[in-house]
Amino acid sequence: MNKKMRFSRQDLLSSGLGKLFENLDGKLPKPPMLMMDKIIHISDEGGAYGKGEIKAELDIDKSLWFFDCHFKNDPVMPGCLGLDGFWQLLGFFLTWAGGKGKGRALGVKDLKFKGQVRPYHEKITYRIDIKKFITKPTHMVWGDAVLEVKNKAIYFAKDLQVGLFESLTWDYGKDPAVDPF
Repeated sequence: MNKKMRFSRQDLLSSGLGKLFENLDGKLPKPPMLMMDKIIHISDEGGAYGKGEIKAELDIDKSLWFFDCHFKNDPVMPGCLGLDGFWQLLGFFLTWAGGKGKGRALGVKDLKFKGQVRPYHEKITYRIDIKKFITKPTHMVWGDAVLEVKNKAIYFAKDLQVGLFESLTWDYGKDPAVDPF
């Protein structure tokens, strides 16, 4: 693919509004749930498996919303937010690669936390190696990922999975029977 391989914070914010790609459904979350500030590199080539890779960053600042509530007098970024960052990036990959539909995290096989993100850290770096990418019957991607602080890997995720779904509906809470999950 001959596509843009770097994305600024403004690009990512445009994605959250459905204005970055032709797929209006393929959106990143908006702040404060957007878990990256920039994508430094995205490709459908290279990486540990030769199928693609993603590298992104989130600037850490003590004013980030989660430090005030997790935990009192012991601020730490919840590990689940780093995991969500991995899923967000894999969903972005699917839309970037031309997929249509709404992205949904589908799972992770193995997850380990061997460190923590604190308010005094400057940034975190996400590194994802694409393991498998399919386009039929729907766009799906699997990847292995690490989250780094100060060039040290502290979160490890194996077999993350994300898919895009064109027929996904949401009834805004009126009829749960309509929800396909």
